[in-house]
Amino acid sequence: MAPEPPLLTMSGITKSFPGVRALDGVDLHVQAGEVHCLLGQNGAGKSTLIKVLAGAHQPDDGTIVWRGDEVTLRSPIAAMRLGIATIYQELDLVEGLSVAENVYLGHEPTAAGFMVRGRDARASTAALLKRLGHGEIDPARLVGDLSAAQQQIVSMARALSHEVRLIVMDEPSAALDPDEVDNLFRIVGDLTADGVAVVYISHRLEEIRRIGDRVTVLKDGRAVAVGLPAKETPTREVIALMTGRNVEYVFPERPVRDREETPSEPVLVVQGLTREGEFAPFDLELRPGEIVGLAGLVGSGRSEILETVYGARKPTGGQVRVDGRVLRPGSVRAAVRAGLGLAPEERKAQGLLMLESVTRNVSVSSMSRFSYGGWLDRTKEREAARAATRELSLRPDNPSVPVRTLSGGNQQKAVLARWLLRGCRVLLLDEPTRGVDVGARAELYTVIRRLADEGLAVLLVSSEVPEVLGLADRVLVLREGQVVHTAPARDLDEHRVLDLVLASSPHGPTLAKGLHGPATTEGSPAS
Repeated sequence: MAPEPPLLTMSGITKSFPGVRALDGVDLHVQAGEVHCLLGQNGAGKSTLIKVLAGAHQPDDGTIVWRGDEVTLRSPIAAMRLGIATIYQELDLVEGLSVAENVYLGHEPTAAGFMVRGRDARASTAALLKRLGHGEIDPARLVGDLSAAQQQIVSMARALSHEVRLIVMDEPSAALDPDEVDNLFRIVGDLTADGVAVVYISHRLEEIRRIGDRVTVLKDGRAVAVGLPAKETPTREVIALMTGRNVEYVFPERPVRDREETPSEPVLVVQGLTREGEFAPFDLELRPGEIVGLAGLVGSGRSEILETVYGARKPTGGQVRVDGRVLRPGSVRAAVRAGLGLAPEERKAQGLLMLESVTRNVSVSSMSRFSYGGWLDRTKEREAARAATRELSLRPDNPSVPVRTLSGGNQQKAVLARWLLRGCRVLLLDEPTRGVDVGARAELYTVIRRLADEGLAVLLVSSEVPEVLGLADRVLVLREGQVVHTAPARDLDEHRVLDLVLASSPHGPTLAKGLHGPATTEGSPAS
């Protein structure tokens, strides 16, 4: 039998912006009922291509054939009417509207052609949420009150509220824990079984192996591979296609420490730090040049601990000391003055001024250095920012460009440059490589390791266990708000960590205040 014609064929797609050729003759062929993975480093052209497919950008050249007919996608509405839905990584939901209002925004059920039937919208939304495995989400609840994972589900429900034949998912697992990722993959499997095609974008190559059928790889605005078998193509080959080089050793080598060397005094001491309902008493000693990783599932208290140490959350007990000085609880200003810096998980929303230049984003925590009598010395500010960004090899080497124009990896470097310029002693990293491609990850790992080797103390949180084990010198494993194991990273492997974080707690689902897990290999978590 002759093979089925593609559901979607994009041929020779080009798109240029002032000074940049974002797409240079890209091809993409998607079959009905398949998961087609789109890979490439940040800046490779993935976002531009899916915006062309979504009708948000008009191509300069090339053709789009949909279900056998050449089409022009003049707007997102035109694409949606054909059955093409896009779920962006930065979700475009209206936080002040309810779940149901978001799901049916722009195509509300009406009576007599003008009266919105809110009850019907809520009932249909409830059915869609149940289909997606999240029937517990109330259709009448405000979207702004939902977690990031729940908002992702709402965005998927909105796509399914149309008669879709193809769904583009841009980094859909970035904010999900392992159970939610499993549910996402179940949803994708149900969709493809019904003949719906999925274009899946992810930096996590293990997900591509698990869920993908075929792979198209973009590099520098060109398709360097089209339709590779996802499960059979070696990872090394995929990475080489994405980066133009083989990446064999992703993590930098840890320094070899002299056993006779006298340990330095800790720069950060955390004693009995607690937030009721979020994490049990937490203890830590962190020394200059050391990277300590916190491993655990989403909801285990990792990010909450980091933010409480930084003063963004007020503890219900315990204290934080930097260089022996006790910090005022719940004060970010006190933490920054003492030498703490935070690179938050949601760097675009919490860590960056997206409309400002790289210079302003780097200098914002050190403005007093460039202010004289109420006047800002912009030349000194710019020179200092350029020196900090060059030290981290931030690209492009032009601190006057808006930070929103940078790739994810370079945006993260801008956050790190801010604290480098500030001269911080302790760097708190929450999901430092979220949304960052393979090549840029390797660069960030090298930067973090170098900063530690130069004397910076680093406390790291990551959902990816290999990242924690590859970067950290010492690892604290958390489960349900408690440290259950502490060991040098070299003494752990991924399976051991997963066994620890997934084990059933002997104290039930609530936090057991003051209780710690099994004995650790190094004594207390503060060792």
